[in-house]
Amino acid sequence: MNEHITPEPVAENTGAVEVVDKGDDSPGGASPSCGPTALAGRVADFPHLPGIYIFRDAGATVLYVGKARDLRKRIANYFRSADAVDIKTRMMLSKAAELEYALTSSEKEALLLEASLIKKYRPRYNVVLRDDKNYLSIRIDPRDPFPRLDIVRRFQKDGALYFGPYTSARAARDTLKYLHQLFPLRLCRGKKLIPRERPCLNYSMNQCLGACADKVSREDYMKMVEEVTLFLEGKTDVLQKQLTQRMQDAAQALNYELAAFYRDRLRNVVTTIEKQHIVSDRFMDQDVLGICREEDRTELVALFVRQGVHSGQRTFDLKEAKGDSAELISAFIQQYYYQGGFIPDEVIVPVPLETETVLAEWLSDMKGRRVRVWAAQRGDRKHLLEMADANAREGLNSRRRWQKRDTAILEALKNLLRLPRTPERIACVDISNIQGHHAVGAVVVFDHGRPDKNSYRRYRIRLTSEPDDPAMMSEVIDRLFENDPQLSTSLDLLLLDGGKGQLNTIVRLMEQISPPEPLPLASIAKERESDIGEKGKGLYEKIYLPGRKNPLFLHRHPDILHLLQRIRDEAHRFAITTYQNVHRTSLLTSALDGIPGIGPGRRQMLLQRFGSIDAIQEATVDELESAGLPRKVAQSVPRVLSEMESRAVLAEREAENGPRENHP
Repeated sequence: MNEHITPEPVAENTGAVEVVDKGDDSPGGASPSCGPTALAGRVADFPHLPGIYIFRDAGATVLYVGKARDLRKRIANYFRSADAVDIKTRMMLSKAAELEYALTSSEKEALLLEASLIKKYRPRYNVVLRDDKNYLSIRIDPRDPFPRLDIVRRFQKDGALYFGPYTSARAARDTLKYLHQLFPLRLCRGKKLIPRERPCLNYSMNQCLGACADKVSREDYMKMVEEVTLFLEGKTDVLQKQLTQRMQDAAQALNYELAAFYRDRLRNVVTTIEKQHIVSDRFMDQDVLGICREEDRTELVALFVRQGVHSGQRTFDLKEAKGDSAELISAFIQQYYYQGGFIPDEVIVPVPLETETVLAEWLSDMKGRRVRVWAAQRGDRKHLLEMADANAREGLNSRRRWQKRDTAILEALKNLLRLPRTPERIACVDISNIQGHHAVGAVVVFDHGRPDKNSYRRYRIRLTSEPDDPAMMSEVIDRLFENDPQLSTSLDLLLLDGGKGQLNTIVRLMEQISPPEPLPLASIAKERESDIGEKGKGLYEKIYLPGRKNPLFLHRHPDILHLLQRIRDEAHRFAITTYQNVHRTSLLTSALDGIPGIGPGRRQMLLQRFGSIDAIQEATVDELESAGLPRKVAQSVPRVLSEMESRAVLAEREAENGPRENHP
């Protein structure tokens, strides 16, 4: 008996796309599960039109998503002789049970739909960028009355100017700090500038022009916006001419203080330019891709060249990627720029791509002007490609060296702790709270000695409000095993941030859970002064193990100690970050949310203007109205805040003395 599986819709918000699932005359248009031979017999059913196609296994799981200019020709290539297709295709076809397709109006639309489906399903046999975070960029919107510099992660079609990306968050923030020293634009947050009677401290430190207190005209302020834009665009020759002219004009007007101001800024700009490494005399934005492949590993590097200056690079480990280099690079371009990354003027690739034209057209549409994708053969572009390839090769070699070292450390850890198997996947649990309030639990996972951030988990503590770390940790681990069995069963070692108390509690919990395979446990705690003894051992970490009375000291095994410390510190960082987010959200949901007529926008405006709830409560109605509130809302603010304060005091008394009885 054949099992009929109704295909999922494959198009979302992609325009007029026809989803077709060709099979026998089964009811409802669903196709029965079938093998590669049956799929090959259906090639003639596919049209000579552009679109995407999806291979699924017998459980309807998406195995592969592809696009084609001509669906019938592309699908037919999969069912040639075994020697004509690569090993990835043979493995995928051996598991394929269903095949469906969607027609699109053009090859470019097929490319967009393919990228969307890969991001949605993350198929096993597609090239999938596991690290899909967006790097930081600097944003400024010249259309604002008084623009400010911001750091953002995503590019939007909002008319603002974006500069980047910066491959290091620290580099982006250091750049922003340096820009504020060169060009002291306003630092106060918010798109709308809130007037003040006196400027903030930044004005006194010469790090702001004081626009909020009318210390600078909008015309002069926008001149500085133009200067910072020219600097970020790399048009430093134009900027130097402007600064020189303004310095001379100020000197002729006998305004020597202003002339000195422009002189110092010109000097700083020239110094910055001298430190930049020019790699191209074309002074355009370029992304240069390099690739290195050895055995089962593929390393891809993207060099970022902004206005001729090498501004950084980003490395991608394409784990288990199959297919030729052209296919991998084409898939990378689709996914990387589909996620909202900065689109340069040129994308230089190491090998010719069949999809160069459609990729260039797609990128041009997103950027709003012409973008070129091509394999350069000579000149400075060829030199940049060689640089990218060299970085990819070095990255792959470095990754192999680190993996070899990490494997040796994990084997040594197995022997030292007498574990039943090599701890390739280690999880660490940590709790963060202040006196039990906003308590959160965090689980981080290291795979072969490296963070596996897709496996990180965070939990809000539900069962206790008391500062009881063992009980909170027990709740987190219980929920981990109950709600995420796939992750919990993949672990080789569970590390606890704590001492004997935490370890004994979790040992008893594991006896109750009774996982299919016993999960080794260990806890790590800092040595106390009382543990040092007369001779003194130094302040080392203590490792507690079930069934062992005395802890282990790993000062003679520094590599193992550093690995466990890294895992514990990462769990601590993740837990603290989670706690801070929860605490911040709680603070933002302040007493102001209970006042009719005040939403998130007005709440933020009031907090920026007055600084605290107490200051808002003490403000007069006229002051609240001048801050932007309607008259009726401004009149209700002091009254409502006073009533809420009275209810809070009453609730505290009831909590201390018990609830009052209601008498008739």
